[in-house]
Amino acid sequence: MNSKGKIISAGLLVAAVAAVGWLAISPPELFRIGTNYSAKIVCTNVFVAGRDEADILKVDVQAPGNPFLKLITVKVDRDNKLVHANLLGFIGNGLAVYRPGTGCAAIPDGDIKTASAYQYTPQAIATPSAQLDWPAGSRELTNDKIESIIGQDNLTGPGIRAVAVIHQGKLIAQHYSPGFNQQIPLIGWSMTKTVNAALVGLQIQAGKLSLDQRNLWPTLSPSDGRENITLANLLSMTSGLHFNENYGDVSDVTRMLYLEPDMASFVHNQALEHPPGTFWNYSTGTSTLLARIWQQTEPAGALALPRERLFAPLGMASAIIEADARGNIAGGSYMYANAQDWARFGQFLLQNGAWNGQQLLPEGFVEIMHTLEPASNGEYGKGQLWVQGPPGKDSDGSNPDLPFHLPADTYWLQGHDGQFVAIVPSLQLVMVRLGLTPDQLHYQPQAMLAEVIKGLK
Repeated sequence: MNSKGKIISAGLLVAAVAAVGWLAISPPELFRIGTNYSAKIVCTNVFVAGRDEADILKVDVQAPGNPFLKLITVKVDRDNKLVHANLLGFIGNGLAVYRPGTGCAAIPDGDIKTASAYQYTPQAIATPSAQLDWPAGSRELTNDKIESIIGQDNLTGPGIRAVAVIHQGKLIAQHYSPGFNQQIPLIGWSMTKTVNAALVGLQIQAGKLSLDQRNLWPTLSPSDGRENITLANLLSMTSGLHFNENYGDVSDVTRMLYLEPDMASFVHNQALEHPPGTFWNYSTGTSTLLARIWQQTEPAGALALPRERLFAPLGMASAIIEADARGNIAGGSYMYANAQDWARFGQFLLQNGAWNGQQLLPEGFVEIMHTLEPASNGEYGKGQLWVQGPPGKDSDGSNPDLPFHLPADTYWLQGHDGQFVAIVPSLQLVMVRLGLTPDQLHYQPQAMLAEVIKGLK
């Protein structure tokens, strides 16, 4: 090689080293989102769900989603309850920490000490006994016909992890894929929003909040319009606040979840784009604000409120809603519970917010939750519930439930990657379906629900 070639080769080497150094020191935001996401998912599934870290990395992180996630590596520090994640072993510096009572949090700013402070000692909730009928226990009154239906792959869909069916207040069928069982808590993703709405309802019942309440948080100026947003606007996703819910890139929702240590403050500062109550925009940021609002009504015990005021009365021993790195309950995304506990929450809604003779939510609140929000184009209720199931691949914009001839009063909790709870009050029926089914597959649980309904006749 001549001297000129050597100079070029040396220059290329220097450039390559510089690029590697830049990626390590200042990785692009999309890489940071990917590594913090990976650290967070592995953290919760190891320290909360008790699953194997290698399986979590392979199945939950690397199999679905963006191809670059296949290049993620993770390291679990069990002594310090930390998970580190990197792209190609050195890019991204993803970090998450487990805290008792509040689960795992991504730590985008690296401040482990501050994030670790948001914890508490959770009160014990008796694990439902297999000797007692559901919901007090976990004993199944098996309906063989329904068990056969929910075991059919064409109905449960790809990536299925758990199905449970409750009829007239009794557990009549459940199904689990290999590697999962009725004890393992599974993420609900946006089904968490509905639980968060119920927590708002608890504080309304306690006289600490009201649906028409305004001036819900400090604004950047005293008259920028956001002071007119009501609690009802937030519950119905009609706050008018800007929020981009696109998960395919660096957007408001991915930035909030994986680049912002204080998620609620990030949403507080979003601009008002529409007059409150006039425009529907599905927003995980809205649910984050709702969580901050109800937390502020319980400054001394906000972190423990979900467990002590909702999960304990309902016997949801496996349930946890996680908090972010600044103690904001992640009310739009991060509730984990096993299939039967998700079913208990569905039954709670079916019973209009009452449990064991006690009215925990205000009379009529659940009805408001699933009353159609007119601005939502027929899709969404006034309280973080869907009045339609998910659309199929070739949706024409019509109600996707109609081809399945479901009862008109059916309503839904829905979450990312195939999480669903269907509630049919007229049939006293609750069906839970949990899994890891990428949204682009357009899985529709309506087919399974329709077959379960036929099987009950």
